[in-house]
Amino acid sequence: MTHAALLSVTNLTVTLPREMERAHAIEDVSFDLASGEILCIIGESGSGKSVTASAIMGLLPKTMTIAAGSILFQGRDLVGADANVLQQLRGRAIGMVFQDPLSALNPLMTIGRQIAEVMEAHEIGSRESRTAKVLQLLEEVGLPEPAQIQHQYPFRLSGGQRQRVMIAMALALDPDMLIADEPTTALDVTTQAQILELIRKIQRRKHMGVLFITHDFGVVADIADRVVVMEKGRLVEAGPTDRVLSTPSHPYTQRLIAAVPRLETGDRNRSGRAVTVLDVTGLRKTYRTPRGFFGHSREVRALDDVSFSLDKGRTLGVVGESGSGKSTLGHVLLKLTNADGGRILFDGQDIALMNEEKFRSLRPYVQMIFQDPFASLNPRHTIGQILTAGPLAHGRNPREARARAQRLIARVGLAAGSYNRFPHEFSGGQRQRIGIARALMLDPILLIADEAVSALDVSIQAQILDLLEEIQQETHVAMIFITHDLRVASRIADEIAVMHHGKLVERGTPEQIFLNPGHPYTRQLVSAIPGRRWEPAA
Repeated sequence: MTHAALLSVTNLTVTLPREMERAHAIEDVSFDLASGEILCIIGESGSGKSVTASAIMGLLPKTMTIAAGSILFQGRDLVGADANVLQQLRGRAIGMVFQDPLSALNPLMTIGRQIAEVMEAHEIGSRESRTAKVLQLLEEVGLPEPAQIQHQYPFRLSGGQRQRVMIAMALALDPDMLIADEPTTALDVTTQAQILELIRKIQRRKHMGVLFITHDFGVVADIADRVVVMEKGRLVEAGPTDRVLSTPSHPYTQRLIAAVPRLETGDRNRSGRAVTVLDVTGLRKTYRTPRGFFGHSREVRALDDVSFSLDKGRTLGVVGESGSGKSTLGHVLLKLTNADGGRILFDGQDIALMNEEKFRSLRPYVQMIFQDPFASLNPRHTIGQILTAGPLAHGRNPREARARAQRLIARVGLAAGSYNRFPHEFSGGQRQRIGIARALMLDPILLIADEAVSALDVSIQAQILDLLEEIQQETHVAMIFITHDLRVASRIADEIAVMHHGKLVERGTPEQIFLNPGHPYTRQLVSAIPGRRWEPAA
């Protein structure tokens, strides 16, 4: 490194509680960060990425302790530093942007008040100067109408806007270093591109050092000068971004890059006679917010004249930004919410305006795989109870339901003993396998997967996508795969439907969508794919 290190982490080891499977959260980790440099730390869940950031910030939970090593920031060792010293460094010298801005922001305080509070805590400026600084920061991070938005509460803002507020808070005291912990993971592709560009722009102007934590190699390709790869608490590879992405030397890095979804462009041309399972025509759904004391009612067309069809054994990928209508489409097809108009022919019957009593006999044949498998699994029930609840409610034989559950547990790659275990005993990827098994218990004709792999690490994501394709080939189930990740959509879908403001603006094969997009919005989505110019080697 040509410049003196702003941050130098040397042989850092953090211990875990004794009851954990391994002794250390991170072990013997060393790396440097220079001013004006962006260093990405990448790895799967449990690799130690976020623990490393927490150790630097002095925010480790009480169950973890630094057992060895040093953390030199501007020449001062933060290991063992006084709590008051660390408190002064946070915000003033080291800013941090968290993954989930909604949980990190106080829901009872306005945006402007929260940013000003950062300056107040460090006794910076007067009330007037702080108010002026708040407006300057909101403008700097690209939020519209700063004078009005400073008075808004977090729940009034979109995910991307809340993340911009978190960046404004992190920059309030002009820190020398910024730690960004998965700041774009939950964002759609265009908002993610905007946040990455914002961080790059601010970093260059202020010559900050940025420690950027992510599990997305596309993000690494877009933003990093250098990259550090972590596996199970150890640093296994480090180097310039181009070198690590093009010629990774460690087997773990090679496996991670091999699991990154590629932009698939070939038509799958699945054989067999086309049998239409779903035929949607002119589907409409409008939400109206109630009129408040000081405001007007608002009308949002979540679905606006949406039409498409889906054949047996085929997958339709539905992509678009947050608020495009993707999830509303899934909920309407599942009859979790009612359409306002249009036609949904499912297995030959129009279910669009069908009441719940009539739809009950069809409900087993339309199943959903949820984004958060832990939230959708009853923590008090065993996996066996979770899997058999649906069939038993529909009058199936208990012995047959149990036998089918055990077969599906094996089919989705879980151990036979899983039947009597509880959801908290499984990893995120394993819980998603349980969710898939539950969806298959009633032999569905149609599967709807709503962001089913967005919360998973890249290698687990690849396994789940492979599993879904194998099951589809075996059962010929039709699938609607809702996602904001266009690489994932191209990896699994036969056709892709692009949604924008409730309208289906374009539909075609992955090859048509990615190589020759016809609609301006589709072109915008494709150009915003992180690491668009980097393609992992086959």
